[in-house]
Amino acid sequence: MNSNEKNPVIVTEGDLLLLSEGDDMSLSHELARAIVMKDDAFPPHAIKLNSKVTILDVSTQELSDVMIVLPHQADVSQNKISVLSPLGTALIGFRKKEQVYWKSPAGLRLIEIIEVLNSLSLARQ
Repeated sequence: MNSNEKNPVIVTEGDLLLLSEGDDMSLSHELARAIVMKDDAFPPHAIKLNSKVTILDVSTQELSDVMIVLPHQADVSQNKISVLSPLGTALIGFRKKEQVYWKSPAGLRLIEIIEVLNSLSLARQ
């Protein structure tokens, strides 16, 4: 069992409805094991749709900032990645300070979630 399997994925009810419409098998696997939560009960440092996330590639020590969005909102020039992309699927539902594996084009990578900002977190700043 890899570290992605040890921690349950958590998603909001609204995100589950939107994401269940897709047919991506990797995302389907994550959603099948997800704990569904009300929007107002969702932890502030957990990744959901429209989260702004800072990640660290553990092997290269490279930091990246991304925003997890629906496929039609994805725009690499704005660092907006689809939740259906391998990285988006790897991140959704995980929390700040957790490490997850990501199946990148270069092979399996270990990434650490450094920061997660959601709309309520952003409004408080």
